[in-house]
Amino acid sequence: MNVEARISKQWRRRMLFMLFMLAGIGAWFLSDGYYYWPKEAERYRAYAQILDTLVASGDAKDADSSSVQLAWQRHAKEAGYKGSKVPKERTEAAIAEQRNIAWVLLIISALFALWVAWNHRLSVSASSDTIIGTKGQQVQFDAIEEIDRKKWKSKGIAYAVYNVGDKKRRLTLDAHKFAGCEAIITEADRRISERASVAKEQSVAESGEEV
Repeated sequence: MNVEARISKQWRRRMLFMLFMLAGIGAWFLSDGYYYWPKEAERYRAYAQILDTLVASGDAKDADSSSVQLAWQRHAKEAGYKGSKVPKERTEAAIAEQRNIAWVLLIISALFALWVAWNHRLSVSASSDTIIGTKGQQVQFDAIEEIDRKKWKSKGIAYAVYNVGDKKRRLTLDAHKFAGCEAIITEADRRISERASVAKEQSVAESGEEV
């Protein structure tokens, strides 16, 4: 066989969704930190001045007084604000926090995008006798003793188990991430079954000779 398993469309779509989600949240915080919250802080200062003036003159008891609401609505209309909703207090510290969160998320998004792009350089390939993993490790099909499928149902990942000296090694075959890995796994399974059948036949033949 001759297979080159490269990044699957399913994995690519999943990573792009995560990238857009991170970047989108970062952009949302960025717009709040640099535009919406500073504008609201400016409106709040005007509102607080109106409130303090009315309370000091005795025309209002607190922010819930109708005179405060009417005065704010007049001011909002004169200033050309969209709507007359009472603004929230946005402190400098809160605005700075929004900006910091935005830049952290955008930096993470950029690093994540680079990681996704780097992963597109990886592949798992198989020739007639050899599997080459993502790190360049080469494993002979006939050296594979079993296919570990513990994570197959949940993640689409199988491990080709083989020996190097006295130590067992595992080669990751991620069919969710790399389109074409399933064909490699199927071929490894076929060869394991063939070797088991041959070994069984030899054992039966040897048992018959002994009798």
